[in-house]
Amino acid sequence: MASDPGSGGDFTARLIAREIQGPLGQTVIIDNRSSNLLGGIVAHATPDGYTLLVEAVSFWVAPLLQKMPYDALADFSPIVKVTAAPWCLVVHPSVAANTVRELIDLARAKPGELNYASAGIGGGANLAGELFRQMAGINIVHIPFKGSGAAAIGLISGQAQLTFGNPPAVMPHVKSGKLRALAITSARPSALFPGLPTVAASGLPGYDVTVVTGVFAPARTPPTVIARVNAEVNRALKNPAVRELFANTGAETAGGTPEDLLATVKADLAKWGKVIKEAGIRVE
Repeated sequence: MASDPGSGGDFTARLIAREIQGPLGQTVIIDNRSSNLLGGIVAHATPDGYTLLVEAVSFWVAPLLQKMPYDALADFSPIVKVTAAPWCLVVHPSVAANTVRELIDLARAKPGELNYASAGIGGGANLAGELFRQMAGINIVHIPFKGSGAAAIGLISGQAQLTFGNPPAVMPHVKSGKLRALAITSARPSALFPGLPTVAASGLPGYDVTVVTGVFAPARTPPTVIARVNAEVNRALKNPAVRELFANTGAETAGGTPEDLLATVKADLAKWGKVIKEAGIRVE
């Protein structure tokens, strides 16, 4: 199961399904539904390994923002991390800042005058922007648009001055000169974005926003099933063709153990829970 058709989760689920169904001897069918429906369905599915969930960080953070029909920790058995991807910090060309440090200095000199765009309250760009605001100690104003497309148009038109965007969505505008990229949000530089420094290394030490996508099973799924799926996904992620397909979406393959994914989920819940509480973010 994966989120909406055409989404990053959908692409990830379909690619992984294609790679593992042969070795597992099973036909894998993708069921696309909204995240809140998916969570409830998988949480209450029979824990036999026949129902799996492919989701990203927004899925396990969602219960911190609104009432959801699942508990991100209690209702699922983590299996494996599939990908890890940064976002890009981009600004309107009129912004007098070419580095993260210059952007922070500009925001401090003009408190409340810089707006950052997002696709909606509680979304990834909103959380990344609030983490940036809180860590830098600056006053920038959140403008939620109705979707990522509207947010991009708002930024390009000058209604907002900066945003944290999914690379495939914002980099074409960077290449055309409509936006300027300052940095990527992951803790480490990425070979997928040569020449772009990290936010942490170019003005805000410790800043890290990495979007992890993972595979989950219902809680109480037998360890032997978890181990088998984990092994097959890790095998698939070593395939150069698979790595290239993910790279084309701005993501690096991850892999690892179930414990690695669980640690990531717990760390995200702690970090984003603090950001959400301090910013008073709530999705109605």
